[in-house]
Amino acid sequence: MIGFLFVQIVLNTALVLANPDIEGIYTFHAQLVPFLGALPFLFRQKTRRHFSKFLWSYCLVGFLALALDYILYSHVGLIQLATVFVPFLLFALFRFVQWNWKRIHEKESLTALALCSIGWGFYGFAFPPLPLGPGAFVFLVPWFIVLLKANLQMAIFASFWSGFLYNVINYYWIYNVMNVGPALLILIGLVLLISYFSVYNVIAAVLFVKAREIRIRKFPILLILFPLFYAGLEMTRSIGDFSFPWSHLGYALGNQLPLLQALSLIGVFGYTALIIASNLSVAAAFTARKKILFAVPFVFFGLLWAYGSCILSKPEASPFYVADPKEAPKIAIVQPNIHQTNKWSKAYYDSVVFKTWQIADDSIDWEKNDVDLVVFPETAIPDFLRLRNREKRWIHKRIQNSRTSIFIGALDYDKNGKKPRPVNLYNSGFLFKPDENDYTRYIKTHLVPFSERLPFDNVFPILNYVDVGQGNFVPGKSRPVFEPYSWSPYICYETIYGAEGRRSIREGSRLMVDITNDGWFGKSTAAAQHLNQLRYRAIENGYPIVRGTNTGISAFIDQYGNEDLKTELFTERVITRRIPLRTRDTLYSRIGDAVEYALLAFFFAYLLAAILIPRIRLNR
Repeated sequence: MIGFLFVQIVLNTALVLANPDIEGIYTFHAQLVPFLGALPFLFRQKTRRHFSKFLWSYCLVGFLALALDYILYSHVGLIQLATVFVPFLLFALFRFVQWNWKRIHEKESLTALALCSIGWGFYGFAFPPLPLGPGAFVFLVPWFIVLLKANLQMAIFASFWSGFLYNVINYYWIYNVMNVGPALLILIGLVLLISYFSVYNVIAAVLFVKAREIRIRKFPILLILFPLFYAGLEMTRSIGDFSFPWSHLGYALGNQLPLLQALSLIGVFGYTALIIASNLSVAAAFTARKKILFAVPFVFFGLLWAYGSCILSKPEASPFYVADPKEAPKIAIVQPNIHQTNKWSKAYYDSVVFKTWQIADDSIDWEKNDVDLVVFPETAIPDFLRLRNREKRWIHKRIQNSRTSIFIGALDYDKNGKKPRPVNLYNSGFLFKPDENDYTRYIKTHLVPFSERLPFDNVFPILNYVDVGQGNFVPGKSRPVFEPYSWSPYICYETIYGAEGRRSIREGSRLMVDITNDGWFGKSTAAAQHLNQLRYRAIENGYPIVRGTNTGISAFIDQYGNEDLKTELFTERVITRRIPLRTRDTLYSRIGDAVEYALLAFFFAYLLAAILIPRIRLNR
């Protein structure tokens, strides 16, 4: 072992000192030498007997050499990167298959997997537009029964693969991106993404199994607090460069408006906690034979329905209620329905833009001058707007001598002259106002990981040399409040971050205007899921929403979640109506940030308690 380490340290140090004068990610064939130097050791019996230790040592030395090379010279050798990580990943995959093969041959593990798959499979079909939402209060009962009875290995096995099934149902639509990007790479990425999200089920299962053994004065305190832990676990998906807070369990009730009104009090994470508490109670009723716990789902459902019905019975909660017509701007949404495969083709650019303008001209009477704002979707102009004077002239011509403004999505850039990113690219929205010669630009602040940017590309500049088909956009730093009518712009995916809406409200915003493409979703459930999440934002914060899309679903949503003029998928349409501004101050809009940070803190506290309490008792 010592000889092996010595050889690897010498070879890797020599490579670092060699230092080819190349920028970014480079190819240097000499970096095969440490890998070739490790091969002779495989013929030794001792190496084969302790293969995992030798592999870990090899990978660790290689990784340290990579890190040193990057720190000293700000570049990374592609061959060394592959020879360090590919053997490690292949060995990890082998161990994973080996572990699963053992579980498959255990009858109890297969039974646990079947039960968990029933629960998570049904839950995958609970989200809008599918109609199974109320079942969310009991769908996960089989999973909790397994967690209450199974050993740790069984719980991990059943939770990972049932979670994989659940996430396939939730994210299958990402395969549509294969039509506009490198298909094999996207397919691999989709499998990795689903596997990554399935690890969240494993984390929950591991902590639950540990928590069930911990009792304080014979009281299962950690099991009782598990619903809050799970809500905190979901909260971790809303922070950081990998954040993708799409399929929170609380989103399952979106088809029943009365059930949603308590969002103004507890938010979507509160709904997740209620759903987990309901399922856990029913599972405990089965396993501990406490029949009273069977009533919990009915109690939760009844309380939410009663509260929601009471709220919606108020006159001001009637759909799109307007107390003062002056506080209800008239807004038109243009849905041009441009196919995603044509949208970014230079050969189709003129026809794409002409179609968009034609649909707007056919449906909007510009001379009548009775529309306050016309909303076009994200990247309605599929190019850099500053390079398209013809399109800018068209817009100015339509709104001159009027009160109508236009908000439209397009790309933008500026030059910074710095490597490795000499040009900053932006996914932007542009506001054209009749009394201004120029436009106001808004830059999208939350970019979709791996699609619009690589995570941590600002921390590790070397990632800017990697091209896997992502947009390489730079995020914006602020969100304006436009006048008149105090509205704030949003682009696509960033609307699913509740904190963004609350921040805009604190800055005086009274209306959310969201533009999105959604064309790459295809004919799938994703567009309805996306719209459902906006409905949650509207009710949580009492925040009316105007949603304009390329291919659907466009809609108006008032501050109580009432929807109007929802468009069908893949239709050309312009919808117009007056929408009342925000007049409702909700509890969650005031305390939401504190609640979500508290859940995040509770998640880590719960994690520490589950790990440390058994060790403290063991030491005693």
